[in-house]
Amino acid sequence: MNAIEIRGLTKSFRGMYAVDHLNMTVPVGAIYGFIGENGSGKSTTEKLICGHLVPDEGEIRLFCRDHDDPGVRVRVGALIQNAGCFPGSSVYQNLMMQCINLGLENPDEEIRRVLKIVRMEDNANTKFKRCSLGMKQRIGIAMALLGDPALLILDEPINGLDTDGMRIMREILLDITKNSGCTVLISSHILGELEKIATHYGIIRRGRMIMELSAEEMDSRAQVFVSLKAKDMQGAKATLKKRYADVREEDGYIRVYDVDETADIVDHLMKNGHPVSEIKKNKIGLEEYYIELMSRNDTKGEK
Repeated sequence: MNAIEIRGLTKSFRGMYAVDHLNMTVPVGAIYGFIGENGSGKSTTEKLICGHLVPDEGEIRLFCRDHDDPGVRVRVGALIQNAGCFPGSSVYQNLMMQCINLGLENPDEEIRRVLKIVRMEDNANTKFKRCSLGMKQRIGIAMALLGDPALLILDEPINGLDTDGMRIMREILLDITKNSGCTVLISSHILGELEKIATHYGIIRRGRMIMELSAEEMDSRAQVFVSLKAKDMQGAKATLKKRYADVREEDGYIRVYDVDETADIVDHLMKNGHPVSEIKKNKIGLEEYYIELMSRNDTKGEK
């Protein structure tokens, strides 16, 4: 079963497509990284899934049911843009107001449950305005988790967080999927962090889905390369270019692509008078894969 199935989804504003016949599939239990540049249609797609916007065309199905079905709507929690809390009220009071809005039974028990999940059980009485950015993002996730949803939709929840804040957010999202079986759709520009938790990716551009793949597929497609440093970088680079097809100088290193044997490279450079001071094997990460994919689409002139 899939948590989200979208076919031909379209939404325009003033004659301009924000979402352009989009297709998307999110498996149950996935952490689905939704990737795209500003204005690519990520937030609009998320709002359409949540029912905040009405599509012009297309179909959205959640857990094999129409997304407007009241029985499935209650299974969706979302944090889009911000938590919408009252600054002068405490964390507990804000969550209580949301429990009342949702008509939840045993609200005190439910609030304690979600505060524990987001590591804020000791901050229940803290006023929202005194919370850090990371705490506010976690409060927003706690709000979205009220009622124990099966699908959680998060729009840029890690942007602007410091290193510790991002680590805590990673742990929370991994716990949510592992312990409750919740499916997470998360958009972010911080691809290095997304790569640490996502099981699936969807890459959107100008309102169109240009690629969907699992983390395993992404890893198998990522180019292997050897990066190295030598005293005479230009001389070493010229020597390597005579033997290997794809040699580049990037980020202060010489990179030899589609090669994973370091010993042969070191031996070849030594024989040609270029001792190596540093060498390591790598794989292209999500960010580089994304940049390369965007570059290929620019070259092809695709929308």
